[in-house]
Amino acid sequence: MFITKKHISRRTVLRGMGVVLTLPALEAMFPAMSAAASPGIRLACLEMVHGSAGATKFGAEKNMWSPAAEGRAFDLSPTSMAPLEPYRDYLTIISNTDCHMADAFSDNEVGGDHNRCSAAYLTQAKPKQTVGSDIYSGISMDQVYAQRLGQDTPIPSIQLAIESDDTGGCHYGYACVYMGPISWSSPTRPLPMVRDPRMVFDQLFGGGGTPAEQTARRQTDRSILDWITGEVTRMKSSLGPTDRGRLDQYLEDIREVERRIQRIEEHNTSGDPSQLPKTPIGIPDSFQEHVQIMFDLQALAFASGTTRVSSFKLSRDATGRAYPESGVKTAFHGASHHGEDKQKIIEFEKINRYHVGMIPYFLDKLKKTPDVGGTLLDNTVVMYGSPMGNPNVHNHKRVPLFLAGHAGGQLKGNIHVKAPDGTPMANVYLALLRKLGVRDIETFGDSTGELAI
Repeated sequence: MFITKKHISRRTVLRGMGVVLTLPALEAMFPAMSAAASPGIRLACLEMVHGSAGATKFGAEKNMWSPAAEGRAFDLSPTSMAPLEPYRDYLTIISNTDCHMADAFSDNEVGGDHNRCSAAYLTQAKPKQTVGSDIYSGISMDQVYAQRLGQDTPIPSIQLAIESDDTGGCHYGYACVYMGPISWSSPTRPLPMVRDPRMVFDQLFGGGGTPAEQTARRQTDRSILDWITGEVTRMKSSLGPTDRGRLDQYLEDIREVERRIQRIEEHNTSGDPSQLPKTPIGIPDSFQEHVQIMFDLQALAFASGTTRVSSFKLSRDATGRAYPESGVKTAFHGASHHGEDKQKIIEFEKINRYHVGMIPYFLDKLKKTPDVGGTLLDNTVVMYGSPMGNPNVHNHKRVPLFLAGHAGGQLKGNIHVKAPDGTPMANVYLALLRKLGVRDIETFGDSTGELAI
């Protein structure tokens, strides 16, 4: 460790022409001769719609989602989680929980499962059936954490998405908004999601300055880093070699994401002007590219301390999107209605595996990023799940769910926990919130207690 008498505040920022750049965790912020202050556990909540092939009778027999063995000696190879094998030491699999609050409680709610899912996923609360402005669900678990322990960061939380949330879905007596956001700051306030990487980038690094400064900066072809060159030089002069290298890598990561966003924007505005782009300007055509750049932005947000909470909706209920890279040409929603046909269930599992295959990219980014006491992956918990079980019958039993990361030592990893039949998904959320340091709640959603994880 480089020992210095100079102490840099964790809240130090570099400013210039509307750019506000927070710094990654540096050794100079936590001198060897003083008590190190933790930057806090980061929480990333990911939702994938339409449940899993493993929630079917045939899929359960073949262990398409959950491993056969509980405990630590489990085999991931038959499951959709096989792509996570390199990260099994960080992996906590939780199987056999139910998202009760997405169920139909009365006959007039039957058929509205897709409409309730997103609003119930992180809140574990029953969405009120209404088409008016009197929407009501619950506070989502990411916002419970952000409100308790995220208020000392520049941005308490960020909400991201891949697909648009304005494509309809106002059916079965439910307002359209229920099918969009997964984060709710109160039972009546869903938080809007951002799907444009440029908007996220500017929110994290370029949201400062006067409107005139922002306009002037965006009208140039210069990188945001060009506006803070002098600040960077002065900062590096006070750092040791380890911190200088860490700062250089952080700035290069920012620049690389910026380059990729610029390439996407250029691609979507070039070519024959008579041909409309497949996606809005700034949105990648490729699902994988879109997901990866959003993961990059979350990793940068966590590394910089700009926020420690994110939610990320990876798809939209009843989407017509197809994922040919998975080896399946059938659209996602259509494939989910497999009619319990074994061959179609096998095809649907390929899509599940493809989606899970996106996650190692994020975990790798976190693992390679230094943080206080280890890496970002050591101090993060990534939660991936779905509020639906078997999508063919629209049930919410045996929903897919796993955690990745050590959460500051609170999660040991390399374990499969199978819950007793009928266990609410909310029991996992309550246990996780407690591990994250939220001690002032007795229940969450429809929890009946904490699940040991």
